[in-house]
Amino acid sequence: MAEIAKNHPVDQAWDRVMGQIRAEMAARGVHASRTVVLLPYAQLMQQARSAWLRALEGATPGVNSPAHFLPRFETSMNWTRSLGGFEPGPDDLQLDCARDVLTAASLLARAGLAPYQNLLAARLMEAAWSLARLAASVAPTARAQWGLRLDSLLVSGLDAPVLALEAALARVALAWVASSSYPSDRLFAARPDLLVVLQGFQSEPLALALQHGLGERVVVLALQQEDTPTGAAAGADTVALHAAQDAEDEAQRAAACVLAHLAAGRSPVALVAQDRVLTRRVRAMLEERGVAVRDETGWTLSTTRAAAALMSLLRASAWDASTDGVLDWLKNAPAFDPQLVTQAEASWRRGAVREWRAVPLGDALQRPVQALRDSLQSGRPLARWLVDLRAVLQSAGQWTGLMQDAAGQAVLQALRLHEGAHTEFADVAVSMSQSEFTAWVSQSLEAASFLPEHPENSAPGQVVILPLSQLLGRPLAAVVLPGCDDVRLPMSPEPTGPWTPAQRELLGLPARAQLAAASRAAWQYALQFPHVDVLWRQSEGGEHLMASGFVQELQLGQIGAMAADPRPLRALTAKPGAMPSPRGDALALTRLSSTAYEDLRRCPYRFFALRQLKLQESDELDTELGKRDFGNWLHTVLKLFHEALNESPAPDFVGRLAMINAAAEQATLALGLSSSEFLPFAAAWPRVRAGYLEWLAGHEASGASFVAAERWRETALGHLTLVGKIDRIDRLQDGSALVIDYKTEPRASTAQRIKDAPEDTQLAFYAALLGDDTLAAAYVNVGEKDGTKTYEQSDVVALRDLLLAGIATDMARIADGAAMAAMGEGKACEFCAARGLCRKDFWDVA
Repeated sequence: MAEIAKNHPVDQAWDRVMGQIRAEMAARGVHASRTVVLLPYAQLMQQARSAWLRALEGATPGVNSPAHFLPRFETSMNWTRSLGGFEPGPDDLQLDCARDVLTAASLLARAGLAPYQNLLAARLMEAAWSLARLAASVAPTARAQWGLRLDSLLVSGLDAPVLALEAALARVALAWVASSSYPSDRLFAARPDLLVVLQGFQSEPLALALQHGLGERVVVLALQQEDTPTGAAAGADTVALHAAQDAEDEAQRAAACVLAHLAAGRSPVALVAQDRVLTRRVRAMLEERGVAVRDETGWTLSTTRAAAALMSLLRASAWDASTDGVLDWLKNAPAFDPQLVTQAEASWRRGAVREWRAVPLGDALQRPVQALRDSLQSGRPLARWLVDLRAVLQSAGQWTGLMQDAAGQAVLQALRLHEGAHTEFADVAVSMSQSEFTAWVSQSLEAASFLPEHPENSAPGQVVILPLSQLLGRPLAAVVLPGCDDVRLPMSPEPTGPWTPAQRELLGLPARAQLAAASRAAWQYALQFPHVDVLWRQSEGGEHLMASGFVQELQLGQIGAMAADPRPLRALTAKPGAMPSPRGDALALTRLSSTAYEDLRRCPYRFFALRQLKLQESDELDTELGKRDFGNWLHTVLKLFHEALNESPAPDFVGRLAMINAAAEQATLALGLSSSEFLPFAAAWPRVRAGYLEWLAGHEASGASFVAAERWRETALGHLTLVGKIDRIDRLQDGSALVIDYKTEPRASTAQRIKDAPEDTQLAFYAALLGDDTLAAAYVNVGEKDGTKTYEQSDVVALRDLLLAGIATDMARIADGAAMAAMGEGKACEFCAARGLCRKDFWDVA
């Protein structure tokens, strides 16, 4: 891969700056070892050293020759770290969420806001963090006075009762940052002979404070000269614009742009991280192609696999954990046999066990899982929580995986889970509940970032992922800038923190106009690179999305050109599929239900896939209740009601009303439904109940009486056994049986079943299960609006005989190897679990 040209404009800018530094050193008679060059960010340190050494190539060393010494190229953080020896106080702001959120809660309690500490702790920490850089830029000796001076002014206008909490929060945040010590405090005592401040796109408060303190010892330089072309002039021939349809299209185009630059010999390529989700998608595409990527931005620690595995344990430990939540953890816990977990999952799904507390005590996993859950249930101090969490991670087999993973190590460090690290919180004696501890862990992981390690002297990689503001001073061959829409790259960024514009001005925080100026400067600098690709999406979540105002300026100024799709086209030969027609003679069935046979009549392939191959969908464990759940509940209610009514007859309406209400409560409890889940159906239940009791009175007046409900029956048909559960069996006045099937569907659907009697299999199948030649059959539609109505199927015995003959013929044809073609149509295909297998949408219909 060819490298970038050695006369890159950025290299020229560095050479100019190094020349200015040498000139200042010579004019002041300052030795290089007593010179500090303060850089805007750490990635420029190696670049600055290389530029200094490049300028010395060919120089003749002498006694005081700069060839033997380099200035100290530092950032404020690195310079602070080199001085060492800082020990924060117990209440100091540390910019570490795990510690600061606890300190925030303690400060709120001491400020008389204990009832609100759980609610306001995170907001207080956010407010303090937004002030931290500003407070750190005040000399330690003057910081307390600085806080006192601003205290009374900061809450001006917040004296209304409704703003009392906001005023208190602002005052506590200011007092916190003003009373804290910071690692950078040692810089105020540093006295280099020459401090060179290399400006970024935005002024650093600490750098400004050091300039004020060191006076004439400070020189401020800029990598970008004021006469450097910007905006339109810089990007006239170098910017390519790409308008993508959506996020995936944008990610694919961005990856294609990077690959095109690499193929043209341009390396390294900068991939600007405007949108972290999209950037991670692009990175995955590039790494799949073997591209070496160096990520300098990282991502939120909570989004890593290691953090998700740990959080799954805490969610599974909650007292009201769902079975899905426990399964999610078990699949991340190597200590549990995967085969046993799979078997348990199948069992729980078959039984619709939605809540963990409903898992039977005799279940193979219940005892060992509950033992670990019990150890993370009751409240305890934070240090004890961490010890116990570590023990459970080890018992579950998750500890080794976390130790062997870079992101896992970051998780353990952020939460102080390493051996002995929990003692940092020995002073936190307040007991935390399980939910409070889970919230603390979640906040700590959400606030931390995971940055893959890159050795300081490692190769830069073919692609460098970095923020827009850190393009400054980087000799890059090309820049790919996705995420240039109005949401992710606004012309006027939203200021961070809870402060009003007036408060920001009082505190000295950057105003919106200053942030906008910094954003514009970074944008204009990006356009100076020799090859720039600007990408944005035009829609998101079904809504139209505008390009960033910066992009619109380019378009209005006719700067850059709309580029063609960078993805290479491939010629593919169309290979349409055909209707599958497998044979099922090798998969003989011995038992057949009405729903299975209905599958065969609707679509032979559906029967082959779902009944012969047994490719059943896994039922969801944690879903919202639907119409089908109401039907199951109603079947249970009517069964319990009629069985109770048989044991204790109640001819009057009031008695029956009480009995059916008791049956409803019993069914709700038996099915494990909470009152909140059942609320949508509870609103309709009084009308359904009234309509059913009215129908029952008329039904009994005709001489019919209840015999059994939910009765399982089996009957032989040659080598086949017909099986099924009959909703209800009644006895008519003449002694014959009446088979009833409940329906909660629209009345028109039930009426259509009766109209298409030869096509309807259910009642005829139930009649076959009874084996009685003198019986009747009917659907009972239990409706909400129109009450309950009977739809009798006439001559059901003849339909039964016709059905049995059809079953025998169809089973014989399958045994003879008849094709099981995918012949379904209409609703049979719209709601078919086998549609993805038969791939009907991809058939050649020509």
